[in-house]
Amino acid sequence: MTDRKPYRHRFPLSVIGYALRLYHRFPLSQRDVQELLHERGVQVSHETPRQWNIKFAPLLTEELRHREPRRGSRWHLDEVCVKVGGVKHWLWRAVDEYGDVLDILLQEHRDTQAAKSFFVRLLGEYDVPEVIHTDKLWSYGAALREIPVLHDVEHVQVVSTARCNNLVEQSHRPTRQQERGQLGFKRRKRTQEFLALHARVSNLHRHTRTTVPATLRRSHQSAALLRLREAMQQVA
Repeated sequence: MTDRKPYRHRFPLSVIGYALRLYHRFPLSQRDVQELLHERGVQVSHETPRQWNIKFAPLLTEELRHREPRRGSRWHLDEVCVKVGGVKHWLWRAVDEYGDVLDILLQEHRDTQAAKSFFVRLLGEYDVPEVIHTDKLWSYGAALREIPVLHDVEHVQVVSTARCNNLVEQSHRPTRQQERGQLGFKRRKRTQEFLALHARVSNLHRHTRTTVPATLRRSHQSAALLRLREAMQQVA
């Protein structure tokens, strides 16, 4: 990564990108990131990683999304309850048949309008899928009936613990880890921005902690790091 400094920042992109990667790759708090930077001779306050995240996270999220390969045509959707500032919200998530996160959307409700908003958001980024897997929440079916382009798509309803829905159920786990690491989420907008980038970073590293041979795993890790560095160069 180039060492040029973004406008109005005294640290180069290599340092900012490294801090953002730590913040989104591992369940660390701002103070954890500040301490790891201090260990490497970078003196910042614990507030600095938060400010970097506010400025660069939305840009980096879009850059990574545009660099992702074509996704699968079978969507798995689910929603999970998340407290934001002590208020119950619902985090809607969609993954493809390979376990890659398509998108997430934090909303206050779990009704038809919320489901429809999420479908519209997904259709703005991806082609119409062949199959949509959801749990038995009635809002999904009602939302599908209100979107003409999805009328011919096969809708499979499964119980949340069924094996065919494990992909999306498992994808919620990193969010819970981040929630604990940050001692809860505070603001809705910042939470949406944080989790959106977190999902893209998770996609990059999804193949780096499997039972594949060590050489292949290191190759996946190197490719993920390179893509993140290239994306970071474009946002500043």
